[in-house]
Amino acid sequence: MNNSDDYIRIVEWSDEDQCYIGRSPGLFLGGVHGDDEHQVYRDLVNAIKETVASELAEGHTLPAPTAGRQYSGKFNLRVGPELHELLSLRAAGVSESLNSYVVNSLERVVQDN
Repeated sequence: MNNSDDYIRIVEWSDEDQCYIGRSPGLFLGGVHGDDEHQVYRDLVNAIKETVASELAEGHTLPAPTAGRQYSGKFNLRVGPELHELLSLRAAGVSESLNSYVVNSLERVVQDN
């Protein structure tokens, strides 16, 4: 395994750009693009390797790895008092805890996208 394996690789179709976009969040902004999904992936792998090599050669510290991360299932979310109140009222209206209501709402939004 080399340092470039520490970074996530995402290739997805972009309706807006009408091509595949390859990116590595956390390592660099932007990415690579093209009409062939497999070629975009290969180009992305090369771009990650080149970025890591360049950063190390220049003596820079690499960003925290993004691949293989373990998630606790907990995160803090700050909302304004008005939204907090609205969410609490909606949760009570369907006999759910605030936590369950927010988790279920987030799951629906993420699954719809």
